[in-house]
Amino acid sequence: MDYRAEFEKWMNSPKVTDEVKAELSKIDEKEKEDRFYKELEFGTAGMRGIMSYGINRMNVYTVRRATQGLCLEMMDKGEETVKKGVVIAYDSRNNSALFAMECAKVLCANGIKTYLFESLRPTPELSFALRYLKCARGIVVTASHNPKEYNGYKVYGEDGSQLPPEDADVITSYINNIDLFEGVKITENPDYISIGEDVDRAYIDAIKEQSLGIKIPEDFKVVYTPIHGSGNKLVRRVLDEIGVKNVFVVPEQEAPDGDFPTVNSPNPENAEAFTLAIGYAKEQNADIIFGTDPDSDRLGVVVRLDDGSYNVLNGNQIGALLCEFILRTRKNNGTLPKEGAVIKSIVSTEMIRAITKDYGIETIDVLTGFKFIGEKIKEFEAEGKFDKYVFGFEESYGYLKGSYCRDKDAVVASMLITELAADLKAQGKTLYDGLIGLYEKYGYYLENVQTKTLAGIEGLAQIKAIMKKFREEGVPFEVEKALDYSTGIDGLPKSDVLKYFLKDGSLITVRPSGTEPKIKFYFGVCGKTQAEADTKVKNMVDKVFSQI
Repeated sequence: MDYRAEFEKWMNSPKVTDEVKAELSKIDEKEKEDRFYKELEFGTAGMRGIMSYGINRMNVYTVRRATQGLCLEMMDKGEETVKKGVVIAYDSRNNSALFAMECAKVLCANGIKTYLFESLRPTPELSFALRYLKCARGIVVTASHNPKEYNGYKVYGEDGSQLPPEDADVITSYINNIDLFEGVKITENPDYISIGEDVDRAYIDAIKEQSLGIKIPEDFKVVYTPIHGSGNKLVRRVLDEIGVKNVFVVPEQEAPDGDFPTVNSPNPENAEAFTLAIGYAKEQNADIIFGTDPDSDRLGVVVRLDDGSYNVLNGNQIGALLCEFILRTRKNNGTLPKEGAVIKSIVSTEMIRAITKDYGIETIDVLTGFKFIGEKIKEFEAEGKFDKYVFGFEESYGYLKGSYCRDKDAVVASMLITELAADLKAQGKTLYDGLIGLYEKYGYYLENVQTKTLAGIEGLAQIKAIMKKFREEGVPFEVEKALDYSTGIDGLPKSDVLKYFLKDGSLITVRPSGTEPKIKFYFGVCGKTQAEADTKVKNMVDKVFSQI
């Protein structure tokens, strides 16, 4: 693609405002190339990119064009799909409300029934609302936990999951044939249906059905941070309705703010995001700290150690704690299905397999991306096995109990981790004690995720070169088995992922990120002690990174 020609197209188009042209006229040649050398891709996770002007950026023009492509895909499916319509949600990011309204303007101009949330809502509520309202498609404007410069656009299918690759490819084919400026229908007076409290109430009721019925002690204390995002109101409502009365919300991070002024990145995977919360937890003598990301689909948890200090758990630890708690509680109350299954991504902890084996149920691996967990739930239901799905999670802080929605849900995870911490407190234990108990029973499983950021055209080439190198040379350890998911394995879709099973039982997985200019390395070990596991992981990381 000739980036200079694309740049000139924008500068000469009457559809581009003078303000936008003035901004574009000030960028240097390198920035011009980066903004116009390719179109912002619409993939299985929709679009995600830096907010500014250009075909490789998130802006009103690229959002409108993507929505026009969605309209054509829906109209091609027939009148019934058009009548079912689309529901739109958005988070607290800068321009999220603007982009959501642009979506509504295009949908309505194309005659498609449109629902739009009256204000920001969690992404999992969009998945729920799609099913609740019986829509054909859903759109959520969010870039999840990315830095403040980013925004994104996700499309969901009729089952409430993000679109599978084949449907995303169809929309992409339509988008590619639409002129960015002349091929989009739009109205300035969109006739959409505003939604809010009625869907909230149904969503909260569906979440409460997932409660494990743990009695909350009167003196149980929670410190919660929405990290300037969309989780605040609904998380607090759910906790209040299950009997949690002592909830302290970090005041500096309570209000929605797309600049995320108190953190470098609004990501509950980062310990830095909890600095303020930990300070308040010490003052409150809190039993648990947790936080949700801007669109409230990811949950981060902090535990109090024996010496009174606090430690941020990783996604695998949270997933293992929740998984064992759900299985144990359901076994004790007689509701654990005999043919139940826990679903996890291929890069998530193998401790899950040890836990599910102990409880006599199955562990199923899927590709990274919660839509693949959603697809498995759909498969179970198609087979009439409505109680088979027990729990699903990804190491990237995503968890779901129940099939009321088909995406990871930090609101339900907030409720469940609170119930677990309350259950342990009644036994005189902390969440940290619970984690150590799992290690002592199942082994010291330890995972480590390392990323290498490589932005721009050069970065994309470097990522491809690194993947090529590992395909050809492997990893510097004795390998028992190597899997290349780009060929399609175990019935899973093709994916640019390499996984190495080492002879000592350890695992190494390598894949490019699907949402950021990064390549990710996942390391997994199991030791008899924490020290042994730490040593194994450090050795693996050092050796692998010496190759790149």
